[in-house]
Amino acid sequence: MRQSMLFLLILAVACSAAVAAEDPEPQPVDEVDWAVGAAYRNATIPFATDERSVSTFIPFVYYDGDPFYFRGLEAGLKLWRPGSKWTISAMGRMRFFDIPEELQNNIQGDTFLWGVQGRYNPFGPWHLDLEVLSDFRGHEVANLRAGAVWEGGRWTARAYGQAQYKTSSFNTYYYGLEREDVDAGVELGLGGSFIYNLASNFFLFARAEAAFLDKPVRDASFVNRDATAQAFLGLGFSNDPTRTTPSVQKAQRYWRLSHGWVTPSSLADIFHFEAERDPDNNQMTSLFYGHPLSDTLLGLPLNVYLHGGAGYHWPVVQEGVLELVMAIKLYYTVPWPIRWKLGAAEGWSWVTEIPYVERNELEAKGYEPSQLLNYLDFSLDLNLGDLFGWIGAEETLDRTWLGYGIHHRSAIFESAQQFGRIKGGSNVQTVYLQYDF
Repeated sequence: MRQSMLFLLILAVACSAAVAAEDPEPQPVDEVDWAVGAAYRNATIPFATDERSVSTFIPFVYYDGDPFYFRGLEAGLKLWRPGSKWTISAMGRMRFFDIPEELQNNIQGDTFLWGVQGRYNPFGPWHLDLEVLSDFRGHEVANLRAGAVWEGGRWTARAYGQAQYKTSSFNTYYYGLEREDVDAGVELGLGGSFIYNLASNFFLFARAEAAFLDKPVRDASFVNRDATAQAFLGLGFSNDPTRTTPSVQKAQRYWRLSHGWVTPSSLADIFHFEAERDPDNNQMTSLFYGHPLSDTLLGLPLNVYLHGGAGYHWPVVQEGVLELVMAIKLYYTVPWPIRWKLGAAEGWSWVTEIPYVERNELEAKGYEPSQLLNYLDFSLDLNLGDLFGWIGAEETLDRTWLGYGIHHRSAIFESAQQFGRIKGGSNVQTVYLQYDF
C-alpha cells in the first residue's frame, strides 16, 4: 500500500494543478459530481480465525472530473478516448486485506492495485470494463466487468457482475500468505449500490458485494470460506442533483503557499491555545490548489472546494519527507468589517516516510505507524485588500488572503483498518498566503 498510494496521490495532485488556468482573470468552472462523507464497512474474514467478520470506518472524498477522478476507494486519469464509446484510463483501486482487528496494525495489508482500465459504453446505461492491475510487488489480476448505472431525480443505482483472473503469485501472497503455493484461478463476483438524495446536498448510500472464491483459494489451508462479502452504509454531502442553476457562480480557484511548525501537542491542546513548541524545530512547507465545486451547501453560503496539494517536511533530525493530500474543503466568509474566512477540510494524507514527531508519538504508544492517514485542515483567513487596500494595490490584494491553518494527520481512534488501526497522529501550525484567480 505504501508505494501504491504514491502513484494515486501524485496523480491526484498533478491533475488538480493541471486544471488551474494561467489567465489571472476568473474563469468559468465546469459542473462536476463531488461528495465528502463517511461510511461504515463490514466484511467477512476468509481465513480460519475465531473472528468471522471485521468492520472499519472510512472517510471518503469523491470528485468525478475530467480527466482526473477520485471516487472514494478508486482514483484515475482518463488518458485516451479512441471513440465516443471508449475510455482508456490509468487507475488504482483499494483492496482490503480482511483479518482480525488485533492483527491489522502490525500487518497493515490493505493496498492499492494499480494499472489500466478500458471502458466501453455500447448503449444506454451499460458499460463493459477490462482492467489489468497489480500491486507494487508484481502480484497481478485482470477484471472483466459488466455493469450499469440508472439515475432518477434523487437517486442513483449501480450494479455489476465480474470475473477476476488472479495469478498464482497473487493468490500465493494474499491467500497462501507466502507460506504455501496457490495456483491461479478465476473469482466470480457481483455487487450493487444505491444512493438517495434526502434533501439539498445531503445523501445516504448503501453498497453490497459478494464473491465466490476460486477453487485454488478454497483449497488453501489458511482459507475456510467458499465466498466473501462486504457491505457499506454511509452518508455525506454532494452536489445537489435537483439543482437547475450552476453550482459555481462566484467562487474562484486558489493557490495556497504555506509554511508551518510541527508541534507535539494534540489537536485539542491547539484549540485551547496550549500548543507546545517542538524542541527540534521540525518544519513543513506546502503548496495547495483549490478548485471550486459549489457556492453553497445545504442552502448556506458555504463554498465547497477540491483541496489538493503537497507538503515537504524539512530535514532536521531525519531526511526530508514528501506529503501528498487530497481533500474537500469548506469555507464560510464573514463580510464585515474586514472579510475573513473560516475553513475546514477532510481527506486523505500520504507520506513517503513517517514524520519524526509522529513516529515518536505512535511508537511510544506501541503502534506501528502508517504512511496513509486521515487528513484534517482548519483555517482562518483575512483579506489583505480590506486590510491594506489604501497602499494602491487593491486588485491584487483583494484576491489575496493571509491565513493561519492547522495541518492534521490522524487515524480516527483505531476505527479505520486502512489507516492501520492507530490512535494518534501529528499536527503542524502553518501561516500562508492564498491567492484567488
